[in-house]
Amino acid sequence: MFTIDFKKPIHIHFLGIGGISMSGLAELLLKRGFTISGSDRTESDLTDRLETLGAKVFYKQVASNITKDIDLVVYTAAISADNEEYMAAASAGIPMIDRAELLGQLSATYPVSIGVSGTHGKTTTTGMIASILLEAGFDPTVSLGGKMASLGGNLRIGASERFLFEACEYKNSFLKFHPSDAVILNIDADHLDFFKDLAHIRSSFKEFASKLPEGGHLIINGEITGLSSFLEGLSATVDTYGLLPEGVEPASSPYRYTATNIAFDNIGCGSYDLYRDGVYVDRIALSVIGIHNVSNSLAAVAEAYIRDIPVSVIKRGLAAFTGTERRFEKKGVREGVTIIDDYAHHPTEITATLKAALSYPHNRLWVVFQPHTYSRTLAHRTDFVRALAVADRIVLADIYAAREIDTGAISSAMLAEDLRKMGKEAYHFPSFEEIENFLKKNCVNGDLLITMGAGNIVNVGVSLLKS
Repeated sequence: MFTIDFKKPIHIHFLGIGGISMSGLAELLLKRGFTISGSDRTESDLTDRLETLGAKVFYKQVASNITKDIDLVVYTAAISADNEEYMAAASAGIPMIDRAELLGQLSATYPVSIGVSGTHGKTTTTGMIASILLEAGFDPTVSLGGKMASLGGNLRIGASERFLFEACEYKNSFLKFHPSDAVILNIDADHLDFFKDLAHIRSSFKEFASKLPEGGHLIINGEITGLSSFLEGLSATVDTYGLLPEGVEPASSPYRYTATNIAFDNIGCGSYDLYRDGVYVDRIALSVIGIHNVSNSLAAVAEAYIRDIPVSVIKRGLAAFTGTERRFEKKGVREGVTIIDDYAHHPTEITATLKAALSYPHNRLWVVFQPHTYSRTLAHRTDFVRALAVADRIVLADIYAAREIDTGAISSAMLAEDLRKMGKEAYHFPSFEEIENFLKKNCVNGDLLITMGAGNIVNVGVSLLKS
């Protein structure tokens, strides 16, 4: 395995440089004096920024991009072994590592590195922690899986010895990281194109926790089933958080951090009484919606306490956090119809988002959902239907294939039919143009429209606002 000496800049070429994480890593290395080049399929604001900073970006992934002066190639999980550049680099004998290995080597250079993991909520919780650290004046380096206004994008390069990043479980990427502090938000069955089943996923999260060093810290959601199995034999200190079952008082809480007297304002933003070790601390007010974000904020609070941040600063940091791009992001209003975009692409995430949306002012709730990958859609078909049924009207776009091939086993038309059998108004259209035309004719003043999915469904809302 190639080991990078971050004090001796070299030429690194990124395959998939336009990705949200890859672009951030490329920018961070540019700031450290590295020569950066890379390729991607399309130009974007992220690649434009990299070019402005001095990177050389190609928009075709062809063998000629691999030049003799390249010292190391970094590739994403989406790059296959038959990729032209990948094959050219291998043939030339250029060392290659994946994105996770690069992030892992980078995280090991920071005395305090905070890796936020979980099947859902990583970007939001990382953003919350970042907001608190900034409010505390800690000047962290932050690598985020989405754009955040106060960071000026998806990356912040700080001068301190603190590094905050998302630790993604896909293909066991997070097992290559070296955090001093780890957060585990939740564990659900997902990425079943790689993991065999939920037991396999749980085993990987257990291994992730076990990699923490002596003197390290694990913050874990105490509501995770079989919690004790994750804690056996750990060298790290463990803090739990969670929402109490109905009727349980804070003094009897099984979690170190918990919330009571949870309330939501007229647009669904939460507030609650924070308890630590069964003792009331203060009233916390959030600027993001939903009960799931109350839970996420408890993880952020726990990390802040580890860093000895006063509760007054924690409160200001959480209040200042207004969310990240594509996480219940208000895009605008068209003829009285409020258009929201959300990244939810797993049934648990859809349920959380739509439940939160019920507290948002609206007459009818519309969701335009683009399923992400055939394997996920097939594995969770029943759960997707149940989750989407919360909306008053459901419009389905074709499945976003990403890295997969359509075998014909599942389709958006099948989901629409399942919903109709439940008595729901559900529609499927093969093209975005058809979806947009349908929405223009049927959405009326006072409706709430959410475009949802991890693909490019956001373009539907953007197009509607321009029309």
